[in-house]
Amino acid sequence: MMQIEQPAPPLWHRIVDFPLIAMVLAVLLYVTATRLGHVVGKLVPPLGQPAAAAVHMLIMLGLVIPIYKLAISRLGEHPRDELSGTGALPEFGSGIIAGTLLFGIVAAIAAALGAYRITGRGDAADLLLPLISTAIMPAFTEELLFRGILFRWLEEFGGSWGALIVTSTLFGLAHSQNPNATWFSSLAIGCEAGLLLGGVYMLTRSLWAPIGLHAAWNFMQGPILGVPVSGNAVQGVFRAKLPGPAILSGGSFGLEASVIAVAICSAAGIACVWVAAQRGELVAPWWTRRSGESLPSGTVKETNRDPRRH
Repeated sequence: MMQIEQPAPPLWHRIVDFPLIAMVLAVLLYVTATRLGHVVGKLVPPLGQPAAAAVHMLIMLGLVIPIYKLAISRLGEHPRDELSGTGALPEFGSGIIAGTLLFGIVAAIAAALGAYRITGRGDAADLLLPLISTAIMPAFTEELLFRGILFRWLEEFGGSWGALIVTSTLFGLAHSQNPNATWFSSLAIGCEAGLLLGGVYMLTRSLWAPIGLHAAWNFMQGPILGVPVSGNAVQGVFRAKLPGPAILSGGSFGLEASVIAVAICSAAGIACVWVAAQRGELVAPWWTRRSGESLPSGTVKETNRDPRRH
C-alpha cells in the first residue's frame, strides 16, 4: 500500500515545538502556577501547624499538577506525561527505598568515622510538618522543574550528556544561597544529587522515582537523623552533632556537603547513568538527529520506540 505523506506542520508549530522554546514556555507555566499557589496560600485563614502546611501543600499541588498535565506535558515535538499513574506507586516506592538506604549508608559511614554522633532523643511527636515542608514539597517542586522541565528539553536539544551536566550545575547553584552554603556544598549538591537524580530520571523516564528518592533523602537527614537539610536546621527523632572536620561531616550545611555523600551518591548516580546507557536511554543532540550524521562512538543504535534515543 502507498503511504500518504503527512504535510509538514506550520511554521509557528515548529517554532513552539523547538526544544528550547518548549522549555521556556514550560518554565513560564511552572512559575505562574507556583506563584499563584503562594498568593492563594496567603488567603487561607490562620491555621495551626501542621494543618497550615498541609493546606498550602494541597493548594500548590492542586495548581501545579493540572498545569503540568494539561499544558506542560503536551509541549514539544515529543509530548509525554512523566507523572502518569501507570507504575507510579512502585516507582515512587523504589525511590523512597533508594533514598532511605543511600542516606542511611552515608550516616553510618560518617558515624564510623566520628563525623556523626547521636546525643539524645529529639521530638518525634509530630513528623507531619517536616514530612510536608522538608520532604514532599521540595522533592515534588524541584524534581518537576529540574528533571521534568529543564532536563527534559535540554536533553531534547543538547542530548543526555549535555542535559546531565547543565542541570547538575544548575541544581548545585540553586542551593548556593541556602543557609551555611559554601562553594564546596554547592559543588557537592551538583555532583551527588544532580548526577544521581538525573541518572534515576534517565533510567526510569518518569518523575516518580526521583521524587521519591529526593523526599526520602531529605526526610532521613532532618526529621529522622537530626542533621541540617541543605543548610537548614531541622528537629529530628534524634538529637545529633556533626563533630570532626567539615570535609567529613559537612559542617553547618549538613552531611550533604561531606565527601562521604559525594562519593556514595555520585557512584550511585554513575551506576544509574551506565545502566540507562546500556538500555539505550541516551538521547542524541538535536542537531545530530536532524543532520543524519553518524552517532557518537560508544553508543547503541537508535530504536523504533523513540527516535530521540540512541
